[in-house]
Amino acid sequence: MTAKRQSAAQLAVSLRDALIRLNRRVRQTRPVGDLTATQLSALTSLQLAGALTPGELADIERVRPPTMSKIISKLEERGLVQRSPHPSDGRQVILAATPRGREVVAALDRVREEWLAQRLAELPAADRDILRRAAEILRRLASA
Repeated sequence: MTAKRQSAAQLAVSLRDALIRLNRRVRQTRPVGDLTATQLSALTSLQLAGALTPGELADIERVRPPTMSKIISKLEERGLVQRSPHPSDGRQVILAATPRGREVVAALDRVREEWLAQRLAELPAADRDILRRAAEILRRLASA
């Protein structure tokens, strides 16, 4: 392996580890409430996707359909998700976040953004500038 390739491989490991740790920490930052991380994740997926069948949501969340059925039931009980008939398949339903569900996702986003903004504000300006440039590079990597 060339030195350039080895350096890129080492950077990949270091960067992946840092991103995983930061993502985990941000995901742990959430409003106090009775929703589990799994329920919040499913609700967020519905918010981002718009509307999905239970099977599609299970696939996105990487859980088995019976597990997703339990998650959906809990979200429905809280008025965060609504079911509607599938437009072309009478055996299916379409799930969507309710206005209240969208408010929960927005509140979650605000809490996480506030936590991260506070951590970033504690850094020296030079570090924030580096992270600003790194964010743009990461966006380019993600879209490649």
